[in-house]
Amino acid sequence: MNPTDQPSTVQTAAPGIPDARRRSGHLRAWSAVVASGVLACTALLPAQAQIGSTVPVRVGVVGPFTGPSADFGVPMLNGIKLAVDEINAVGGYLGRPLELVIKDDTADPDQGRKVSQELLNEKVVATIGFCNTGVALKAIDLFQGAASPLIVPCSTGTAVTAKYPAPESYIFRVQGRDAIQAPFLVEDIVVKRGWDKVAVFADKTGYGEGGYNDVVAALAAKNLKPVYVARFDLGVKDLTAELTAARNAGANVVYSYTVGPENATIANGKKALNWKVPQVGPWTLSFPFFLEGAKDAAEGALMVQTFIAEPSNERRAAFLSSYTRKYHGKVAVPMAAANAYDATYLLMYSFLGIRDGNLTGKAIKESLEGKMKTYYGVVSTYDKPFSVQDKDAITRNMLVMGMVKNGAITFAYPEDAKRNLIIQRKQ
Repeated sequence: MNPTDQPSTVQTAAPGIPDARRRSGHLRAWSAVVASGVLACTALLPAQAQIGSTVPVRVGVVGPFTGPSADFGVPMLNGIKLAVDEINAVGGYLGRPLELVIKDDTADPDQGRKVSQELLNEKVVATIGFCNTGVALKAIDLFQGAASPLIVPCSTGTAVTAKYPAPESYIFRVQGRDAIQAPFLVEDIVVKRGWDKVAVFADKTGYGEGGYNDVVAALAAKNLKPVYVARFDLGVKDLTAELTAARNAGANVVYSYTVGPENATIANGKKALNWKVPQVGPWTLSFPFFLEGAKDAAEGALMVQTFIAEPSNERRAAFLSSYTRKYHGKVAVPMAAANAYDATYLLMYSFLGIRDGNLTGKAIKESLEGKMKTYYGVVSTYDKPFSVQDKDAITRNMLVMGMVKNGAITFAYPEDAKRNLIIQRKQ
């Protein structure tokens, strides 16, 4: 394996923002990798399977593209579209283009279940989606019951891939589940930083409930309990009383577990009280709702990340350049876009692992579980990302600590920035 764990045809990018000429080179190199990878996989299929229909392969997409969670639902969708455009540019699946069937769940569990059933009725071969854990948990039984594979690129709730016994499950995920995010962050704040008096602020959604339980379990592993716990409804505008109680309890860090503007409500409330303790949490602290809603009150906040939008190697530089060119601006939530992009390629690689070209749910599931070629992705190099016993592609070694600095997300530690030059594989 070479230093960046990339195919030998791709050269390592120098750290820092590449100039226009380097970005152009990145795109050419990445296109070559995409084309050679897809064509190499196709060559493994029987000759009769390569000569087939030109009818599109219909892939479902479900997520919050309007409503309160659109700030990370839209980047998820954009990452999927970017990957599909690249795949179709080099021939799709055996000459059949991928066609997305897109449904908006508006971050509402009932709507999510409704549109999930619509996708299954429209005979998609598989689905990529869900940002909100509560929405996912309301609908995943439909995919499981229909034996239709679902790849989740955003929702982190531990229960999403734990609801069904792994050997039977059609639910896969390309995202760091809360059961690894919480211990990773607790290890950092307690052991490295000495912040051992933790106040936990969690919303009452399925996401907040699952995250709260994972945080409490991670603290218990360090023989600690939260010094204060606040549970609140979505949409709350004032948490002054709860923050005052947390301060009076002696908290030296606030661990927040919520998705939307409530993270900013916590940060702004601390600022109004002149209570200068750090705010930490899962990847939701990298969302625009927090960064734009809290502004300077967000400065210094720490969060778990699988992907930080810095061109630390060839693949990431090419992905960021392609994304900003296609969507005319920076990625609002880079993790959502990058993980969704990789999830789309993993689904495509599973298609290419099916020897007879018959894309049944069972065949796709079995291919995802171990019949795919290695995919050199943006977040990771995916060599057997799933198995019969394991439906989560992201492991703890792939996580890094992000920090809000000047209104943007960067690496909390210089050593993480250096480690990020080397693509981490699943452990």
